[in-house]
Amino acid sequence: MTSGDSPRSAAGAATADNRRTARTVLFAARSATALHRLLDVLPVFAGDDRIARRFTLVPGSEFDAEALVAVERAGGRTVPWGRANADRFDLIVAASPKGELSSLKGTLALLPHGAGFGKTLPDEGTEGAPSGLDPAFLLAGGATVAARHLLAHPEQVTRLAEASPQAAARAVVVGDPTLERLLASVGHRDRYRAALGTGARRLVVLASTWGTESLLAQRPRLATELLGSLPCDGYQLALVAHPNERSKLGSFDLEQWLGPALRAGLLAPGPHAEWATLLVAADAVVTDHGSTALYAAALGRRVIAAYDGGRELIPGSPMAHLLAASPRLTAAEELPALLSAPVPPGVGAAADAAFARRGRALALLREELYGLLELAPVGPPPEPEPLPVLAEPPRVPAAFAVNATVAGERVTVERHPPWREAPARFLAAEQGVAGERHAQSAGLLYRHVERSGAAHRVAWTAAGWIDTALDDHPGCATAGVVLSPDRVVLRARGGPSLALELGPLATGGRLIHTDPVAALCAAHARLLQRPDGVGAFTAVVGGRPFPVVLRRATAEEAGRAV
Repeated sequence: MTSGDSPRSAAGAATADNRRTARTVLFAARSATALHRLLDVLPVFAGDDRIARRFTLVPGSEFDAEALVAVERAGGRTVPWGRANADRFDLIVAASPKGELSSLKGTLALLPHGAGFGKTLPDEGTEGAPSGLDPAFLLAGGATVAARHLLAHPEQVTRLAEASPQAAARAVVVGDPTLERLLASVGHRDRYRAALGTGARRLVVLASTWGTESLLAQRPRLATELLGSLPCDGYQLALVAHPNERSKLGSFDLEQWLGPALRAGLLAPGPHAEWATLLVAADAVVTDHGSTALYAAALGRRVIAAYDGGRELIPGSPMAHLLAASPRLTAAEELPALLSAPVPPGVGAAADAAFARRGRALALLREELYGLLELAPVGPPPEPEPLPVLAEPPRVPAAFAVNATVAGERVTVERHPPWREAPARFLAAEQGVAGERHAQSAGLLYRHVERSGAAHRVAWTAAGWIDTALDDHPGCATAGVVLSPDRVVLRARGGPSLALELGPLATGGRLIHTDPVAALCAAHARLLQRPDGVGAFTAVVGGRPFPVVLRRATAEEAGRAV
């Protein structure tokens, strides 16, 4: 607006200009992975009512089953492939060069579908060519398919030039929009960990790409082995599976395969933004040769290699450098020591070789894409959308194999899945949630207070449920009801009703809380050794000391409805 313009006349001119300069942008995705990359580009056009955004599924991939689920969930407009071929678009944005992109009418901008171009697919395209830089897909009839290649690092331009000088002439380094979203979400880390129920535990993410050399294919039992080895009060485990793997197996089959690990607390959220949320929340990532680990390295996370080698990893790529610099996990029992070792300097260097223009990717993308549209951008600079807090609460294990050591006024507790092969001192089970086999074998039974809004209901008192649980389970020595995160009512067989008060651990300006069931396990072990063991003691859970007081329960506590 010039100094002589009135607001009314300027607004009218802008409205007329919007009608004259409307543009349609087609986001063409061949798989869920490519689609998720494209969704991270959308902030470039935020606030611009001149842009119509459309999505189409490029046929030909065996992994397209879930490709448009995220778009449909968000209410995005989709265009069938046949119509997409018939229409002309002002701009086409894709994140994979594969498929019949050359049949679309419009200016094509091509982004990478991952980080680092570190993988080759031996049975597809040119032998040894990095997936995404293969001239077999970048050229059609000897001509370049894309008008612009929007890359994340100058090294990628060099590698593109080796594959196709024509394509490299159209390359621009803009950075990585997915990394921008991760970096913009770092300040939300505490919220992510709270939603995951991580607490002070170490969150370890297993990152698996797809195919025969993936972590899931080469070491399919690693998650189960780690869950059996690591005390659940010190560590939390998550799995990030490549969308292609989910598409191939189906979410149902994948969950059936991982069933024992999921029941033991393994997190396995969805494949869109959820994987990135886990990386921000994580303390460490155990990885194969998939590019997810490069994002973790860029965030400063500890990376541990679990790739058994093969034909797919591109020598000299940032991913190859990352795996070479990272310590290697050969057995589950090694993980705690690897997590305590210093982070090698080569981890950060590998990420630096994959990502340039940090903090500027969306601004540079906007400049390039609007240039292709021959439009001037409107509105404020684009901002990456922070990653979502995972809405689905984590699954809490319902049974534990427990080892507890009583040493004076200190009880150290370690809990593991009940199927762990190593011997345990006793089994603890949540009655009504754990299977009946575990409930009948448990030395400690417990339950949580239920909150029901039903008008017609019957509720036990805490003392009534405890008495019935002990009567119905002759092998059970102690039963308890978790009233709140810091209060439990319990009774050992033949003893009085007791109340357990659990305090937080104050350290470094923070209050760390632990699972009251872990403290109940410590009280059970103490009462087995000292039936008169009321008083204050320390429960060491996850290697941390928590103050506990065991005293006689009040009538109000014993009579609480549960």
